[in-house]
Formats: sequence, structure tokens, C-alpha cells
Amino acid sequence: MALEQLLDEARDLQSEAVALRRRLHRHPEIGNENPHTRDELLAAIEGLPLDITSHRTTTGVAALLTGDRPGPTILLRADTDGLPLHEDTDLDFTSATEGHMHACGHDTHVAMLVSAAKMLSARKGNLAGRVLFMFQPGEEGHHGARFMLEEGLLDIPSLADGTASPVTAAFALHIMTTLPTGYFAVKGGSIMASADRMYITVKGRGGHASEPYRALDPIPIACEIVQALQMMVTRRIDVFDPGVITVGRITAGTTNNIIPETAEIEGTIRAVSESTRKKLFAGIQRVAEGIGAAHEAEVTVNLIGGFPVTVNDVEFADTALGAARELVGNDRGVRMPNPVMGAEDFSYVLQRVPGSMMFLGATHPDRDLRTAAPNHSNLVHFDEDAMVHGAAMHTLMACRHLGLDET
Repeated sequence: MALEQLLDEARDLQSEAVALRRRLHRHPEIGNENPHTRDELLAAIEGLPLDITSHRTTTGVAALLTGDRPGPTILLRADTDGLPLHEDTDLDFTSATEGHMHACGHDTHVAMLVSAAKMLSARKGNLAGRVLFMFQPGEEGHHGARFMLEEGLLDIPSLADGTASPVTAAFALHIMTTLPTGYFAVKGGSIMASADRMYITVKGRGGHASEPYRALDPIPIACEIVQALQMMVTRRIDVFDPGVITVGRITAGTTNNIIPETAEIEGTIRAVSESTRKKLFAGIQRVAEGIGAAHEAEVTVNLIGGFPVTVNDVEFADTALGAARELVGNDRGVRMPNPVMGAEDFSYVLQRVPGSMMFLGATHPDRDLRTAAPNHSNLVHFDEDAMVHGAAMHTLMACRHLGLDET
């Protein structure tokens, strides 16, 4: 395949992609209901030879491109939702919705996948199989991918001649500012962590702050639990199969001279294997309840499961890395030594279909990687030139999987 031609095609579509990205950036939506984003997306792919399914439980959209020759289906995913965050950039197209921002680059994901849909539609006659474009809301903690899967996303009907066309691979890109523009990074196996929530309530007895012996102060007990959880991670969890427990909120009391009845602890739990995830769950329960019992306090632990570990298929990740190096050069395709502790609900897809999540760099060469605002920052800035490489990479992965080696 003439890879430079792919990049040239993506460059030809870049002005449309930038315009779409900026319209989405101006009007970010959060959660599983992104109606404006869906309408912009549907308008952008109108006229392409795609079978469109609008999902009911979310505003997710599945668009199916069927090649002229029989073969399997590859899923390409873009997420559509923003974050509940006030934007403080100086962009001309800064968010017009108070308290909402595309701080994780999902607007660029949509624009890149729309460009790929156009490029792949032009190759329909040579494709041996199908491409399923998955545009999903609710990635930022709302389980949008899971809802789309439960609604039958992968239930692809047979081809007109009765030939089966199952989804046999899945691929997604995530834009990042930790890499320079045009760089790709990936690894086989666990690439992103699970993300679960922890709520602990310590119930003691309220009283006057001058007489703690007549009360049962939940605050020092809560503090002891927090400290013990950190020690539990360092002493009981294998450093080569890591886990993280971070307490983000402790709430107790109303004023300086009252011992409250309760103290609340809230935090996040991260792991890069299901075995460590289970150990952390069991350890939190054991430590919190044990400390509570030692102080004769009532402790309630509520652990809420979130996104599972994102696990790349090793062979498919190697294929993606090789394709990226062909596309942008060997030095710009990076094999990651370790997973990151962020989480992704593309993990639900990869539990069902072998495939890979890959990172795309988007920090302009003029900016310092060490000080570039990260994803989820109110100041994050993504270099739109990176979208050319992302659109071309989506297209290349689909073509390779469906047996098309020429443009």
C-alpha cells in the first residue's frame, strides 16, 4: 500500500476534520446523552455507503460499511463525550457550554474516525469484509461502550449471500499530550488500568470536642484507615503487578468543637490485572473493617466496580505498532514498557473481541512535553495536525485486516 497516499488523502480531508472538531469542541456534551454531537456526526457521514444504527439506551451510533467482497468485520471506535470541567484555554473555538469541556480529546477522535469512514468508503470495492464504525458516548465513567455492547453492537448480520461476517478485531486511538505530534505508542497485554470506586463510612458517637473519652471519634479512625490502606498496597501488592488506592475525599464534622458521629472516605482503586484488582478489593474490606473493630466503631465498605483492565491482544498490538512505523517512521512508533493507570471503557470491547488501544501524540514540536497540559486539564491543547496521522492509521488498520494491500 502506498502509505504516503493515505497521508495525502487524510491531509485533503483535514480542513473538514478540523471544522467538525471545532464545532464539537464548542458544544461539548457529557454522559451517555450527546444529541448535538450525534447530529453533527450523522451530518458529517451523510451520503457515505453506510448502514446506520442509532442506539436507544445512549446516543451511540454504529455505522457499517460493507465491502464488495466477503470477509470478517473490524470495529473502529471513537468516543464522543466531554468532561464536567470549565475550559480556560485561549482557543478561538473554546467551549460555549459553561462547565463542560472536551479536555480528553474526544472531539478529535470523532473527527479522525469520520475522515477514516470517508477514506474507507472510497475503497469499498476492494474491501473483503466490513468496517463497523463505533461512535460511543459515555466513556468518561458512564459505561457507554458496555451499553452499546448490551444493545447488540457486535450482532452483525450475515452478508447478502448468507456468508457470516463476524467482528474479529477492534481498534481505537486515544490522543495524548505526553507524546509529540505524529508519534504512536502501544503495548501488548494490559495497557490501561481498571477503575473502581471506594466509599467507606466510619460511624462512632458524637460528642463535645473537650471530652473525646465520652464520644467515639470517627475522624482519627478514618485517618488510620487511610494510612493503613497505603501501607497495605506497598506491603501486600506485587510491585511488578501494581495497584493504586487514592483517597480523594474525606468528609466529617461541622465545626471545631463538635466530635461528629460519622466520617466518610471516598477514593479510586486502580489495577492492571484482575488478580491484583481482587486483592485490592479484599484488602480494603479487611483493613477498614479490622481497624473499625479495633476501635469499636462501625465501618461500612462499599466498593463499586467500574471499567475493567484494558488488555490489548499481543499479536494485534504488534501489528498496529508495525503499521504505525511504516506510516510515520520507525522512530515514531513506540513500544510502551509499562501500562498507564488511567482507565478506558474500550476495555469492554476488548473483553469480547481481540484488538488494541493505541495512543496518538498531539503536542506540537514548539511546545515542551514536560510542561504541556495533560489530558483532563482545563488548559489542555491538542495539535490538530495529529488528526491526519490518526485518520490514516484507522484506515490502514482496517485495510490490513480486510486484506487490502493497495490503495
